[in-house]
Order: sequence, then C-alpha cells, then structure tokens
Amino acid sequence: MCGIIGYTGKLAAAPVLIEGLKRLEYRGYDSAGLAVVADEHMYQVKSVGKVAQLEAVAGQQPELKKLAGCGIAHTRWATHGAPSTPNAHPHLDESGRFAIVHNGIIENHQELRRHLRTKGYTFRSETDSEVIAYLIADAYEGDLLSATAAALEQLSGTYGLAVVSLLNPDEIVVARKGSPIVI
Repeated sequence: MCGIIGYTGKLAAAPVLIEGLKRLEYRGYDSAGLAVVADEHMYQVKSVGKVAQLEAVAGQQPELKKLAGCGIAHTRWATHGAPSTPNAHPHLDESGRFAIVHNGIIENHQELRRHLRTKGYTFRSETDSEVIAYLIADAYEGDLLSATAAALEQLSGTYGLAVVSLLNPDEIVVARKGSPIVI
C-alpha cells in the first residue's frame, strides 16, 4: 500500500522524509523515493526495495543530509508498471521543475498520455501517475495551486497527492479524491 509524507521547514528535509517513510513501512510497498526543493535545485532519489535502500542511495548525495527545504516522499505498491526505479515516485515533469507523489488510480491516464504526447511530452515511466506532473507543468502560469487544480480537473479516478516545485520552493500542494490524506 502506498504512503506519502511531506515536509517544509528549517530542518534538513531528506532525513525527515526518510524517517517518515520508515514509519510507513508496515503498509507494504515495492519502491520508495523522495524529492527535495532546496538551493534552487530539485533533488530526486528513487530506489526499488525497502526504505533502507532509498536511504543508502540518498547517502551517496551527502548534500541531502544538510539541505533545509521543502520535500515529498512516497512508498509505492505497483499498480501500473513493474517495480522499477523509473516507475518509483516521485515523478518529475520533463523540465524537472515539478515533482508529484500519488496514491490512487488515474483511469484516463492513457488518454491524457496520448494528448500530452501530441504536445511534445515524452514519458519516462509506465505509471498512470506521471501524467499528473506533466499536466501541472502544462497548466502552470505562476501559481502552483492553480496549476494543480487545472490538472486535477482533467483526471478521472482517485488520488491522494502532493506536489512541489522549483518555482514555488516553500510550498507543498496537497489534494485528494477518494484516497485519504492526513495533514
């Protein structure tokens, strides 16, 4: 079962996110990942397996242990696409400016994927979730909340999600439909 955690504040974000994922380990999952917005960069780490594997991969980026900022993390139970690093969350848009984590199922993801491909977008995963990051990027006009709302209007299905962006470095946008979110 998937789990999401988000953090924004003055502490180093990655250790807080990893600790949060460890607390969700009882739920069962096949991959994990995190994205942190700090120092005008989007840092992303993903791995297949347990949170300990994610922690080891993140440990190869020592700056992540120190960077205060805003971040989201996720444990995934595969529904679309096999357990793999590209299919693990978070998913970023092509520019690397928007990151999303998602629980639920986007029923019209294939239709949305086809539409986004006609606009020149290229996908890196087999997941239904990745389309959300591209829809947000496509709708963004300076306001992350509005872009997320515009993207969600196009979705059919269920979601619990969190979004961060380089363009709004201190914000986490959270939304739900049919999937629980606790803040």
